[in-house]
Amino acid sequence: MDYDGYLQKIRACNNYTAADKVPFVIDGKRVGEVKERYIPYLLQSGLFVQQDGYVTFHESAEGYDARTEGMMAFAEMAYRDGITDSFMNEPYAVRETPGSEPLCLADRSVATLLGLIAFGQHINGFVRTREGLKMWIGKRAYNRGYEPGKLDHIAAGGLPYGISLAENLVKECYEEAGISEATARRAKATGLVSYRYDYPRGSSRDIIYCYDLELPEDFQPVNTDGEVEAFYLMDIEEVVQIVRTGNDFKLNCNLVIIDFLIRHGYLDPEAEGYFEIVSGLKGYK
Repeated sequence: MDYDGYLQKIRACNNYTAADKVPFVIDGKRVGEVKERYIPYLLQSGLFVQQDGYVTFHESAEGYDARTEGMMAFAEMAYRDGITDSFMNEPYAVRETPGSEPLCLADRSVATLLGLIAFGQHINGFVRTREGLKMWIGKRAYNRGYEPGKLDHIAAGGLPYGISLAENLVKECYEEAGISEATARRAKATGLVSYRYDYPRGSSRDIIYCYDLELPEDFQPVNTDGEVEAFYLMDIEEVVQIVRTGNDFKLNCNLVIIDFLIRHGYLDPEAEGYFEIVSGLKGYK
């Protein structure tokens, strides 16, 4: 089996370069980065200043609360000015490292613009049948701002600050697939994948918590929030083929599915490229 297709998906998610970016620093801690072409916009907002080769808060934004208030106002302004394509009203923690204490909060919509660490959750919804293993796959609605029409997990989403992993999992499962709380709570946490990616307006440092949720054969997902246009129950072999040779999945879904395939024994550990695939799923450390 040629595993180069899997490696291509991992490389595509880790297309990051440090060139053309300036660090975003708070209290001497690097929490993100900004592409050089957006620095003038940040400076004209009055919330940020540039000094000693990095961007930081203006002295008037001192402390957690003032910075958070300024960040939320900045996110709304960036949306009004067309710098970002949404204001999501979802607070993300601004941290130096994944486990460090938040220095302030920012709306999810500016996480990429400021190069912040972002967390998400993806659920592999699968069914064991007489014909073999199958996986529920959603198709994103065409009105989505990011990767419209692409294939996606049965449920997935960002992890806002102030809500637990368990609570957010239940919320996302219901909103995206109509999965009951009792069923959602049977999902098994299986680890995480991570990557660092360059977008046109900035960069991401994404960490995705992965889950497996075994569903009964008679389960039928129903979208409740308009994000999913259709659901398909696919043979795992079809999912493998799409991930390995196609580009139909939303980019980061490929990593979560590859992780699923490794854990369920669909990749041969003696095959060429296996080590690079496994280690590549932790591209951002």
